[in-house]
Amino acid sequence: MGSKFELITKDGKFMFNLRSASGHVVYVSELYKDKSGALEDIESIRNNSVREGAFEAHANAKGEPYFVLKGTDGQEIGRSDFFSSEPAMEDIVESVKKSAPDAEINDFTE
Repeated sequence: MGSKFELITKDGKFMFNLRSASGHVVYVSELYKDKSGALEDIESIRNNSVREGAFEAHANAKGEPYFVLKGTDGQEIGRSDFFSSEPAMEDIVESVKKSAPDAEINDFTE
């Protein structure tokens, strides 16, 4: 079983998760007004996740690491949840880099 984007609805809006081959959610999107916005961002994640320098590591005020994925224009595509450690965050970044480009889309909105 490979990685998958899961397109779902929440509160009348669209969102998606990226699940690793092991079934863990490694990325959660924002909410979108329409399905096309979610699908555009899935495509953007697929294209940018393999681009050198697309991921930026940050930490919140408590020192918990998280990452931001940016497009070629420098705009933020999305950000992760907070992690318990920098190595844990780096493992997820590597997972997204490997899994996102070829991940299929399971559409649960229909």
